[in-house]
Amino acid sequence: MPQLETKKLCYDIDQRQILKDIDFAIEKADIVTITGPSGSGKSTFVKLLASLLTPTSGAVYFEGKNVKDLNAVSYRRKVSYAVQQPTLFGDTVRENLEFPYQIRKKPFDEQHAIKALQTVDLGAADLDRQVTSLSGGEKQRVALLRNVMFVPDVLILDEVTTGLDPASKESVHKMIDYFNAKHDVTVIMITHDEEEIRLSKHLYNITAGQMTEVRDDA
Repeated sequence: MPQLETKKLCYDIDQRQILKDIDFAIEKADIVTITGPSGSGKSTFVKLLASLLTPTSGAVYFEGKNVKDLNAVSYRRKVSYAVQQPTLFGDTVRENLEFPYQIRKKPFDEQHAIKALQTVDLGAADLDRQVTSLSGGEKQRVALLRNVMFVPDVLILDEVTTGLDPASKESVHKMIDYFNAKHDVTVIMITHDEEEIRLSKHLYNITAGQMTEVRDDA
């Protein structure tokens, strides 16, 4: 049984069809890359997977259960969605990494946070840095870490490497590989990056609201 699956997934807005009859399935611990022209429906598709939008028709299934029947908060902790433009809050990196603990009413684990920072080439010295002092790439890395302080089952990355310098992009890839290999996190990545597309094993294209499989090197 696929970990995450869609059947005849459609999404309309203002009488305009954004996605049409998408059948998609991903197994646990797979890494899938999705590409396609701007405005083709890619972000809409992954927002439907993340339960941030509701399908017009068709359904999303997680571990065989229709997502609409699951608790939304619990589901979004298991299927985590990260966006291209990172939003950090508060004054410091620490405050951002504390947040996932606070909403779960758990004590902050500083050593865990430091270890997490190290997976993206940051460290203990960065924990109390002002967020205003971070580069764009560092902000993206901290925002991504906030999504995985409590490891999700599925990590959806919506063009998170767009505009990053090569070093930051490499750090993000290292983090993705770490959580995929060590924790069996399933990864769905939207990208326009030619290198990421070239290196992908499972590649799908969404054009004009319809999905086609381009490559499956499993």
